[in-house]
Amino acid sequence: MKQQQRDSISAGRRHTVGLRSDGTVTAAGDNKYGQCEVKDWHNIVAVSAGSVHMAPNSGNAHTVGLRSDGIVTAVGWNNNGQCDLNHWRGIVAVAAGWRCTIGLRSDGTVVAVGRNNEGQCNVSDWQGITAIAAGDWHTIGLQSDGTVTAAGTNRYRQCEVSEWRDIVAVAAGYLHTIGLETNGTVLATGDNKLGQCQVSDWQDLLAVAAGSKHTVGLQADGTVVATGWNKYGQCNVTEWSDIVAIAAGCSHTIGIRSNGTVVAVGDNEYGQCNVRDWNGIDQINNQ
Repeated sequence: MKQQQRDSISAGRRHTVGLRSDGTVTAAGDNKYGQCEVKDWHNIVAVSAGSVHMAPNSGNAHTVGLRSDGIVTAVGWNNNGQCDLNHWRGIVAVAAGWRCTIGLRSDGTVVAVGRNNEGQCNVSDWQGITAIAAGDWHTIGLQSDGTVTAAGTNRYRQCEVSEWRDIVAVAAGYLHTIGLETNGTVLATGDNKLGQCQVSDWQDLLAVAAGSKHTVGLQADGTVVATGWNKYGQCNVTEWSDIVAIAAGCSHTIGIRSNGTVVAVGDNEYGQCNVRDWNGIDQINNQ
């Protein structure tokens, strides 16, 4: 692999997880299944929060942490075995979907555990992968040559990515997929009923994130753009500045400033946006 994927912040349906620069982790929001019980984690280099969509049972979430030694830990809902990761080794990136967890090995192969009813865990034959993303029912892999592969449900064409080229980052939402091109423009496929795929005019982007039905982009000047579902104000990011990393949950959006503090907008019913007192959050994003 050319570069390890780093995720210093992640947002789920009802909770948010942040990676501090010292390798410890903090969390805010719903903790019904223990998905926020991360205070004892150490030597973490990436985090991922599962569960994206708004269905009543989508609060059943889990949180995944990647350690510096390539071992993975997880807490939270484990009904489908999505937290059974202790045997994984040599992992360099993780992605938590709905009831499943995806891991990228250092050799470019991919492992998956959890719900596979829609084929989202059918990734054992993937090779040359440099980054991964997990939606609710589909999984996306970025290959070393800049092309993209996908597995899982394709009802809304969210897996129609085989013709994409020159991609440097990917993101997966509930029913849509986003790809960041080398020139800073963005591609999208999948459900677009709420405009979550209307990104063709975006330019100079450094990072992308996909929520349930909204899409967020980090621009080179540290400002942020968003499109799609905005019922809870999760797309109200135009006033943000000095942002170095972003994450999109089901209905909230998170940004890390260059000083390691965090901003949030959107649904806060469970306190998932209560991040104002966070500091020292790792500023290295996965781009």
